[in-house]
Parts: sequence; C-alpha cells; structure tokens
Amino acid sequence: MSRIYALIPAAGMGKRMGAGSNKQYLLLDGMPILARTVAAFEAAPFIDGIYLVSPEQEIPFCRSEVVDRYGFSKVRAIVPGGAERQHSVWNGLDAMAGAADDDLVLIHDGVRPFVSQEMLEAAADAARAHGASVVAVPVKDTVKVVKGGVIAETPPREELWLAQTPQAFRYGLIRDAHARAKAEGYLGTDDASLVEHQGGEVRIVTGDYRNIKITTPEDLVLAEAFLKGKG
Repeated sequence: MSRIYALIPAAGMGKRMGAGSNKQYLLLDGMPILARTVAAFEAAPFIDGIYLVSPEQEIPFCRSEVVDRYGFSKVRAIVPGGAERQHSVWNGLDAMAGAADDDLVLIHDGVRPFVSQEMLEAAADAARAHGASVVAVPVKDTVKVVKGGVIAETPPREELWLAQTPQAFRYGLIRDAHARAKAEGYLGTDDASLVEHQGGEVRIVTGDYRNIKITTPEDLVLAEAFLKGKG
C-alpha cells in the first residue's frame, strides 16, 4: 500500500492580511492558524508524515511554537521556502527523501485550517486511482471574462469550479511536473496547473465552502465565526 504524505507550504508573507506578522501564525481562538491546519493532518490516521515549508528565518519559530508546542509527532521536516509558492512546494517535494513514485502527497495551504478528514481521504483516493485530484467547489455567482473593461464572455456557470486544497498527486507525477516546469521557467497558478501543463488529467473532488483560505482580515472574522458555530 502506498504511503500518504502531507506537504504544507506556509512560507507566504501575508501582505493582504496587514497584520504586521505572517498570517500563518495569527491566533485563531488562541491557536496559530498553521497549528490548526497541521492538527487536521496529524489527526488523520492514514497520513504517514507531514512536511512543512517555512521562510528560512522562521524555521526555529515554526518548530518551537507550532511543532513542539502542540506535539505534532508526524512532522518529519521543516523545509526552507522559495521566492514563489511553486518554488516552496518544489523544495518540499525535494526534501521528501525515500518517497516512492506511487506514494501520495497531499499539498495543502497552511492557512486553510477547516479541511476535514473526509476531504483528505477523498482526495487521496482519487489521486491513487487517477494520479491527480483537486478539492474544489462549484461557483455560486455568474463569472464574466473581461477585456479592456468590457465583458467578452460569460462562461457557463455549471462548468466553473473554485479550486481549493488539498491537491493530491502520486509523488512521481507531481515531482516530474514541478521539475519540468522549473526547467521550462513555467510558473503555474497552482500545483494542478503544472500537471495540466504537461497534458495530465486532474480529477475534481467536491470540497466544502467552509474550507476557506485565510488571507484577509475578513477571512479571519469568518473563520472565528465558524469556530463559534455561527457560520
């Protein structure tokens, strides 16, 4: 049976949050957002190991205030991040010594703490069967394609989904996609886009609208409401 690893990039600077500190360490009901995210993977019995990606200068803080403070025994390494998220993920993949091509890796935003074990398991099952999967939700609003301030197209809403994380892959597939993107100088919008760029097929797994990425002060208010049962 293939092993399942989590790769959690948490190397962003959080400029949109405007909080004066990196968003992943902001407290959500007394606990750092990143710690809540890691806890979801720590609690999942099918997750064999966790790799975190952090700005290099913050690795000691991440280790002491997240990994050690909350006793996360599945964390195998804290890896220095890169200039862009894609570079950070590559560093994390490169650090996964011993991972086999058929092992699975679930790549998940460090500031997306409301992921459920059901979502993690569904994403892993789809990646095991098909190679790659993305947790996503259907769009609720009509989307307009705009060029030069003028609507150019209104795509059918039933064909549009909002990508979330985790995005799950066979390790060999996503490592190869990242390596090729690096060689070509291609920068994708997410990890799945690198597989798509190479002509690979990515399956959709239905997510949850509560599985938000906390990037703005408004997101933090919403997250606190979720925890208090108001959302």
